[in-house]
Amino acid sequence: MGHNTLTIVRRLVYYVVEVKEMNFYTVRDLRNTPKSIWENLSKDGEVVITNNGKPAAIMLDITDGSFEETLKAVRQAKAAIAFNSMRSKAAERGFMSPDEIEAEIAAARRGE
Repeated sequence: MGHNTLTIVRRLVYYVVEVKEMNFYTVRDLRNTPKSIWENLSKDGEVVITNNGKPAAIMLDITDGSFEETLKAVRQAKAAIAFNSMRSKAAERGFMSPDEIEAEIAAARRGE
C-alpha cells in the first residue's frame, strides 16, 4: 500500500471511527441546489446523498488530484467491509474444527 493510499485509508477510518457531523442531501437537492452541495463538499470533504430517505452515495472531495489513490482506498475499504461481514457470518454459523476440515479434504480427495 503506497504512502498516499495509507493516508487516505487512515482518513477514511478516522471518519468512520470518529463521530463526525455529515451533510446529507437528497437526490432532489442534488438536482435543484447543486451549488450548496459542492460548497459543503469543498468545505467538509464529504457529503452523503440519500434516496428515499436512505444513504445511497458518498461524495468525497478529491481536489488534491488523488483520484486513483482515493478510488483504490475506497475499494480496499469496501473489500475489508465485505471480508469482515463474511467472517461474522461464518462465526455465527460456527467454525469447522481442524478434524472436520481434514475430514472434508479427505472426502474431496476420495471423490465423495
